[in-house]
Amino acid sequence: MPRTDAPTPETLLPDELLTAFRERAAGYDRENRFFDEDLADLVRIGYPLMLVPREHGGLGFTLRQAAAAQRRLAAAAPATALGINMHHVLVGVAHTLRLRGDGRARRIFEQAAAGEIFAFGISEAGNDAVLFDAVTTAEADGDGYRVTGTKIFTSLSPVWTRLLVHARDDADPRTPLVFGLVARDDEGIEILDDWDTLGMRASQSRSTVLRSVRLPAEQVLTRTPAGPNPDPVVWGIFGCFELLLAAVYTGIADRAVELAAEIARARPSRATGTVHAQDPDIRWQIAEAALLRDGVELQLDRLTADVDALGSAAEPDHGPRWFLLFSGVKHRATETARQVVDLAMRTSGGAHYSRGRELERLYRDVLAGIYHPSDSESVHAAVAKALLGPIGG
Repeated sequence: MPRTDAPTPETLLPDELLTAFRERAAGYDRENRFFDEDLADLVRIGYPLMLVPREHGGLGFTLRQAAAAQRRLAAAAPATALGINMHHVLVGVAHTLRLRGDGRARRIFEQAAAGEIFAFGISEAGNDAVLFDAVTTAEADGDGYRVTGTKIFTSLSPVWTRLLVHARDDADPRTPLVFGLVARDDEGIEILDDWDTLGMRASQSRSTVLRSVRLPAEQVLTRTPAGPNPDPVVWGIFGCFELLLAAVYTGIADRAVELAAEIARARPSRATGTVHAQDPDIRWQIAEAALLRDGVELQLDRLTADVDALGSAAEPDHGPRWFLLFSGVKHRATETARQVVDLAMRTSGGAHYSRGRELERLYRDVLAGIYHPSDSESVHAAVAKALLGPIGG
């Protein structure tokens, strides 16, 4: 049945719940374990259904609202936000398809409403084309495929029930890339216990080995050419991934600014006889952190609103620049978050270099941003190509 309540990011994630998430985050990080208790709370409040329309039993959030909620969650528990982000990416794809009037959205919404938890099996070792090519192979099997390969950085590994994968089928060289959903209980899936990282430990983004795993025809979302292309599914994956990822790292920046200010107000200075909040150098650095964060906040807010305008009279005419805008916001958000956390560390004293301090954990968590697609090299290469043409062209 459609929901009758209309939550907001603030009412969906009240302060007392975020406090519980923040208190658990240190333990998850220390023990290198999955956020089981956080996920139970998120399921209880309907958080996985944020982007599912109300007529399908969801909360009916816009992408702009979902990004705001993810930012709020990340300020309390970055790894929890990063993990559940991957579920939201796929439901976000359905959101963009729905705005375009594309009927493929229904099957994703129905599965989400039935309680399926989606994960993202795109990254592969050595595949720097990421979404736009694949090392994993797909072989025709009746009206479906058999998929073989290894996906890395598969967040939500302990709990996902549906995994979005892409694979290459060279039987049709015009559209070799196959995108679809495989089920966790399908034969041939092995989830490795190989996640022991510097940060974002609770996301448990383990490797997933696929050995001739069945991808049925009804779970195939699209076939596309290799390389960047305007296919609506690929467009939705790329856009939702970059924007929701930017929201997570902006949430880390939010918390770093908040912590830096709290610490400066409480930390005494023996040299001046007052607190560090009265030191002009400390004040400048914290202000700089806030200014950096504010710039990304506005970009994220604008571009998510632009996506929500798809199919309406207000839809912006970004054309081929959409991909550059998506990757640009992700790049600036992750790089800005690193700068903000660094400034917070510089203003907060040596005590926060110790394990177990929240800023120390944020300092490690925020580094993961440099590894998510699109990385710095690919962003700059794409922008340079748009401005200058291809190398040798």
